[in-house]
Amino acid sequence: MELHVTNSPFNQDQVDLLNRLLPMLTEAQRMWLSGYLAALPGTAMPAASGAAPASASAGNVIAASNEVTVLFGSQTGNCHGLAKKVAKKLEQQGVHVTLSSMADFKPNGLKKVQNLLLLVSTHGEGEPPDNAIAFYEFLHSKRAPQLDDLRYSVLALGDTSYEFFCQTGKDFDQRLEQLGGKRLAPRADCDVDFEEAASEWMNKVAETLTEASASPANTSIVSATTESAAESEYSRSNPFQAEVLENLNLNGRGSARETRHLEISLEGSNLQYEPGDSLGIYPENHPRLVDELIEAMGWTAEQLVTVKNGDQRTLREALLRNYEITVLTKPLLEQASKLTTDSRLKELLNPGREKELRAYIGGRDLLDLVQDYSLKGVPADEFVSFLRKIPGRLYSIASSSKAFPDEVHVTVRTVRYETHGRNRYGVCSSQLAERVQPGDTLPVYIQHNPNFKLPDNPDTPIIMIGPGTGVAPFRAFLGEREETGAQGKTWLFYGDQHFSTDFLYQVEWQRWLKDGVLTRMDVAFSRDTDHKVYVQHRMLEKSRDLYQWLQEGACVYVCGDENKMAHDVHAALADILEKEGGLSADEAAEYLSRMQQQKRYQRDVY
Repeated sequence: MELHVTNSPFNQDQVDLLNRLLPMLTEAQRMWLSGYLAALPGTAMPAASGAAPASASAGNVIAASNEVTVLFGSQTGNCHGLAKKVAKKLEQQGVHVTLSSMADFKPNGLKKVQNLLLLVSTHGEGEPPDNAIAFYEFLHSKRAPQLDDLRYSVLALGDTSYEFFCQTGKDFDQRLEQLGGKRLAPRADCDVDFEEAASEWMNKVAETLTEASASPANTSIVSATTESAAESEYSRSNPFQAEVLENLNLNGRGSARETRHLEISLEGSNLQYEPGDSLGIYPENHPRLVDELIEAMGWTAEQLVTVKNGDQRTLREALLRNYEITVLTKPLLEQASKLTTDSRLKELLNPGREKELRAYIGGRDLLDLVQDYSLKGVPADEFVSFLRKIPGRLYSIASSSKAFPDEVHVTVRTVRYETHGRNRYGVCSSQLAERVQPGDTLPVYIQHNPNFKLPDNPDTPIIMIGPGTGVAPFRAFLGEREETGAQGKTWLFYGDQHFSTDFLYQVEWQRWLKDGVLTRMDVAFSRDTDHKVYVQHRMLEKSRDLYQWLQEGACVYVCGDENKMAHDVHAALADILEKEGGLSADEAAEYLSRMQQQKRYQRDVY
């Protein structure tokens, strides 16, 4: 459509200029121009008779607002870090950003939000992380408002080795659409190697928002919060090569378990951490599995392949250090099915066979896949092109940096088992147990976890529940409280198999009990009694005292196995509230939910 002098208020020269310019503009540029003209003094015009108001146009919604709300739901801190990154990016481009965790955001204010960026991980089997539960439930309830003026986009983090990959993000995306929201940019579903996909999503969102709202009359910049300490150059994408100082087995002779205590030097890295944070370690695959895979495929160990950053490495080195070969995922099987003439793999992926697919994927690795479905002979370069980058393994930090400057300690249980006729190894844990000596180096990074932190008030009582290696962060908590002279009471529930061989850090707990840093400790050694006794049983035995601590404002921390322990502990807390507080089941659930929102009930479960 062209402008003409007869049907516009412009003269011929102006019409000619506009007719040359308008066809060359993108939709985003036209939206920007609309906002720019609307913001110029004296250019506001009444709407033509019968015209829709500006708020009815999706494009005008963005142009009318230079404010963006960024909400994150994060269990381990990845979404929190990405939320801060996108907020900083937008602020530098002139957008006013409100950044909040979903737990801290008042959902009744959602009606006032015009531009929403939502970053969320999926926890467990398709569940929202702890600090997203209340917001998730509100949005999926009848109380959720219509959001016809909302523009939004979702960044979802997940792991394709789980059946419900990025399910929480998908749920949020679908629900916001149902409530009337319009997408600023398509949802991005990110696997464990999320940096590239997350960066692409941020760029799309930033381009849409800033082009639409960059009128000179509306470009106030909100400065990002500066960190008090200089940031380290080392990160998840640029790990620090840290020297191992100690590598000890904490279990006694005769134990069925092997638990390694590693002390690692951070000297020269400027990496900072707090109790509750985790250490990421990039592991190497077991050399035996790599060699068996190369032999099964008929490859040559020294042939060169191109890895994902463009570098060339020998095939053996790439399989050792670059690629995940111990976990099967549905996307991996879909790619492999294109490379084999064996129709059984394609049939396994057919709709209706999800249960069989789950059964096959569980407990099998890449060697099983290539042997079971006749993949021998596929060229190495073609095969490795669809393998995932080997992800870092996260371990709760077991030390206070105040007690051990320039060091970080971790507690790692070695995983070894037999299934489907072969011995299997935990990738990182077996490496640390078998192939890492003091003086060796490991590529590491710090994973900050703001959702698992000591209370700000050092006088606040804390209750710590951590069986097995779940006790690691509580060694850091008590070390920190000892160094800072905190006066709040402390109570630790710890459990394992046998008192004589599996009492991790026993001497340290006893010293802290003697010195008063640890006020109380209750233990449960499940194999030392006729009936198995776990930490939740000890909690129920001490229900009256535990309830009294809760009434005094104690914070509760749970670390360890999510699948069973964390659920059993949660149920025990609810039982204690019902028994000692006289609450109904619904009231007890509400009490615990309120504790989570107040950050008085925090979990680091896996």
